[in-house]
Amino acid sequence: MKKKQYVLSAIALILCIALYIGGKTVPDKSAVTHAEGDGHDHSADGSQKIDFKAILAAAKENITPNQAQRLTALENSVTRGDVKEQQIHAFHEIARFWLDSARKFELYAYYTSEAAKLENSEKSLTFAARLFLDRLMMSGDPAMQTWLANNAKVLLENALKINPANDSSRIGLGSCYLFGNISSNPMEGINMIRQVVEKNPGNIYGQMMLALGGKKSGQYDKAIERFLLIVQKEPDNIEAIFHIAECYDLKGDKTNAIVYYEKAKELVKIPQAKEELNNRIMELKK
Repeated sequence: MKKKQYVLSAIALILCIALYIGGKTVPDKSAVTHAEGDGHDHSADGSQKIDFKAILAAAKENITPNQAQRLTALENSVTRGDVKEQQIHAFHEIARFWLDSARKFELYAYYTSEAAKLENSEKSLTFAARLFLDRLMMSGDPAMQTWLANNAKVLLENALKINPANDSSRIGLGSCYLFGNISSNPMEGINMIRQVVEKNPGNIYGQMMLALGGKKSGQYDKAIERFLLIVQKEPDNIEAIFHIAECYDLKGDKTNAIVYYEKAKELVKIPQAKEELNNRIMELKK
């Protein structure tokens, strides 16, 4: 990776933390990259897969004895629960444990999804799916991206059975295919999203996913067009503004990159992000 891409990745990560987590929960390093022995399993073709049991076991090694005792009691309450409502409650309690006590977002999302599958309401299914999708957009680890996408996919498919007309669920499902490495044909995901956007060009979520897909594939001009459509409707959409700047930067258009980095710097509230943006602007002015 070139030096410029390292810089852009650092800025992007800071902004993603601000955008998706709201500054309340700093994602652990597993959201971005993984080392051997942290839950990855190697398949016969040499590719990596996420082993949830290994992730859970590794996480349990890093909690206190009191926390372990509390967690064991919660896990036992799931198996003892003789009615669905008791199991749903137990899964929610385990999810909150991993979020509040242990700061393991993937485990929080997983147990929230287990509760959602039992509840089987559109609201609970789409909420849980969005947890996986938001982290998917932050992750730089292909194996983790696939794990996140597959989990979101199951939830969104169930949600669409309840309400086939939910455009957001359809866009989310397309995003699983587009960004989650779960299909050898990315057009499968793009077409799902395009169907919604062609029907409703003002769908910001759909335009954002298509723009990010264009950026991912190196089609920077097409991506910029879609990001600009978003900014026309939402002038303070810092995510779209930052991606416009990054697209211009990646294609070598320093002048326009500076313009949009400056716009992003005006809107971002996190001092570290402001500093990173300012550093990038100064680099481009040299």
